Amino acid sequence: MDKILEGLVSSSHPLPLKRVIVRRVVESAETPLSQAQCRAMFALSTRLVLQGPDPFQRQVGRQVLEAYGRYHRAEFEAFFNRGLVLGLLQRGYGELSNRDPAILDYIQAGLRLIMSCPSVLELFELLQVEALRLVCERPAPPLCARLCQLLGDFPQCLPRGRKLSLAFCQQLVRSIAHFQSQGSREAELRLYVSQVTQVSGLLRSVWKAEPDTLLPSLQELFAVISAAGEHTSFEPSVALASVVQHIPLQMITVLIRSLTTDPNVKDASMTQALCRMIDWLSWPLAQHVETWVIALLKGLAAVQKFTILIDVTLLKIELVFNRLWFPLVRPGALAVLSHMLLSFQHSPEAFHLIVPHVVSLVHSFKRDGLPSSTAFLMQLTELIHCMMYHYSGFPELYEPILEAVKDMPKPTEEKIKLILSQSAWTSQSSSLPSCLSRLSGKSETGKTGLINLGNTCYMNIVFNCSFHCKLTVAVVASSYVTLSVPLLREQREAYAPRIFFEASRPPWFTPRSQQDCSEYLRFLLDRYTACMGSEERTLIEKMFGGKLKTTICCLNCKSMSQKEEAFTDLSLAFCPPTSLENVSPKCMEPTSPAGETPLNNLEVNGGCDTIMNEGTTKDFSTEPNSENTTNSELDKGQDNRDMSQRLVGKNTLSVTDLLNYFLAPEILSGDNKYYCEKCASLQNAEKTMQIIEEPEYLILTLLRFSYDPKCHIRRKILDNVSLPLVLELSVVVHSGVSSESGHYYSYARNVTGSGPSGLCHQSTVPREWFLFNDSRVTFTSFQSVQKITSRFPKDTAYVLFYKKQNSTCGFNTSSANGLWINGDPPLQKDLMDAITKDNKLYLQVRWKLCTKSGLKTGKRQSKRKKKRDFSNSSNFHCL
Repeated sequence: MDKILEGLVSSSHPLPLKRVIVRRVVESAETPLSQAQCRAMFALSTRLVLQGPDPFQRQVGRQVLEAYGRYHRAEFEAFFNRGLVLGLLQRGYGELSNRDPAILDYIQAGLRLIMSCPSVLELFELLQVEALRLVCERPAPPLCARLCQLLGDFPQCLPRGRKLSLAFCQQLVRSIAHFQSQGSREAELRLYVSQVTQVSGLLRSVWKAEPDTLLPSLQELFAVISAAGEHTSFEPSVALASVVQHIPLQMITVLIRSLTTDPNVKDASMTQALCRMIDWLSWPLAQHVETWVIALLKGLAAVQKFTILIDVTLLKIELVFNRLWFPLVRPGALAVLSHMLLSFQHSPEAFHLIVPHVVSLVHSFKRDGLPSSTAFLMQLTELIHCMMYHYSGFPELYEPILEAVKDMPKPTEEKIKLILSQSAWTSQSSSLPSCLSRLSGKSETGKTGLINLGNTCYMNIVFNCSFHCKLTVAVVASSYVTLSVPLLREQREAYAPRIFFEASRPPWFTPRSQQDCSEYLRFLLDRYTACMGSEERTLIEKMFGGKLKTTICCLNCKSMSQKEEAFTDLSLAFCPPTSLENVSPKCMEPTSPAGETPLNNLEVNGGCDTIMNEGTTKDFSTEPNSENTTNSELDKGQDNRDMSQRLVGKNTLSVTDLLNYFLAPEILSGDNKYYCEKCASLQNAEKTMQIIEEPEYLILTLLRFSYDPKCHIRRKILDNVSLPLVLELSVVVHSGVSSESGHYYSYARNVTGSGPSGLCHQSTVPREWFLFNDSRVTFTSFQSVQKITSRFPKDTAYVLFYKKQNSTCGFNTSSANGLWINGDPPLQKDLMDAITKDNKLYLQVRWKLCTKSGLKTGKRQSKRKKKRDFSNSSNFHCL
């Protein structure tokens, strides 16, 4: 019969005829055969199973082997012995490698045939040893999956005893870590996933049968993924994600606490492990991966491992975002992305890494139109709105996103605040240093940002604005001895102004808490006005000092009293309708005495800034008009009502309106009557104010915070205020809805060399405007200032800086005590020398780092940078 079978498979008969002959051969298995004949049939069928050149011959071999083995079991038991199985596992069969899955297929078929035979126990013991050896040799996914299938069908072949069983699980984990897909086509990937699933499924079975093996297996898993690159020759496969889904969720708390508090686990190892776990989000069908990733993120935050969290977030957040494109892994990726962004609230850096990719993803899901895509898009939109609310001051970045999601529901401010309050690291610890975030390099503007030291944005924007008014330069130049050299020390990507902060922070300001920038600015002005000596006029007075004359006219006897007082800034209240009803046109215009320069010679400084807060921004309209007038009695006529109606009915107030309201006559009556010396009694009176001496720089603070007696809180006035193009301006923006919270950023205009008198009136001039937002400095435009409130309703102009036209600000350009730089006031020579010296030290550090890195281009770049930095070593004013 063996000759017939061998002749059949090698003949050229038609396939139907071959099948008929095979059926007859199989049916003949019932007939009695000698031991030699059985052995010949088993050998032939084994050769066909393992070395058949085509699927037909291999199928014939399996059919014949099973038929003859079933009817001649004793003979097959003698044939399928320990020696045969061991030889197959260790040496293979003929040209067939011992690592071919066909070997395990054959062994599994043989085990089925002798399950009732005594010799099977001996084979079980053999396979227990060989199975452990195989996984130690890191079998490829096909072989490992086939081995796990055999062990799943015959659990008697699993290594026995706690030591061997534990070793098997640990080695199987390491084997999975080596798995790599051998193809990129869909069919190949599906096969690869099924093979990995087969292997991880066996681990689950072992853990369930022997629970003691679970924790050591997980420790092995962590050891694999935490190994740094220099300690491993391979990158662990994301197939390890298939193992995580089988870990009981109730173990999360214990395991995470154990990992995060273990002193033997170094930060570098934890960083590596977390990064690789995040990579697992790309594994299809894996469950609970996001649960473990988020649990580890929370665990690290609980023990204040903020450096790890920052590094991992910045390194992996783009990868997590990109996983949102794939439906199978989208839910888990969105959960991890949300946690990352909502916990990383000390800096916009992480959010800004994904901002460029948001619009294309939004458009993709809108085109998709599937219900699941729409639901996902709503969740993503809510998250993005929370981030844009939290990180204001980036209109150019956010405008395309706002346009893309304009037709999606927007969460309420209360919901946004609730979402933001739930996951931030800073809610668990107030010690998080916000300056830990990475810097992305020097701004293309050439200007240096200021690192937020922890709610110090109020100082940063005052620093920027005062610098553009030359105040910071002047203060440093004149107080070099008291503030010390390191004040303006570093020409870096962003400067951390710690010394300046410590030297300038008002003593009643609570560290790391939100403060009012206008209060801080006034403190600086008052402090340096007082501390800079008793000479004829201090530097601050020369720059910001002006004079107001207040006149009170008794409406009974017409007698007048006058008082002059100095000011360094003006606080402008908003015009309440009840106040405007009694204001005449004449009174609504600012006045100045004869011979004085009128206010319309003041314009917003082309280097000064607008300090903005999160709310509406103020657009500033035409410059205030002035005329020479004397105090006059308040006009009660028709012109009064016309003016009030015009102002109250205006949709947008202007700076002119607020300044006119500030200078408008006021009737003192009722509880506010004036005591007239001449009448010797309280009388109704008219109070008027005039600016009799204008400053070189006029600082205007818009009084946006008012007290609500009903709710006993300070509320923010979000009214829009227009800004005229002709004014060169610095605008400080407050971003927020209350005085106790929010964020400051500023717009500044560059005036150096931009036309007559150094002033530039064209907002279309490229690279003329800058936006300062802590460490980030970018180019912007006047149009951005004008539109900021309409796009971001809680961003409002708060403090304004105007510069008088044709002004040299009282500085002598031929000063022999210092060097003039781009029109800035002179610095003392020792301060200039210190700055140059520090730049040289900085370049030396950069040179060493370049040399250490071994980059081929490092030296050339450092040489070019060295020349450029030395030639501009005096440009410390770019802070």
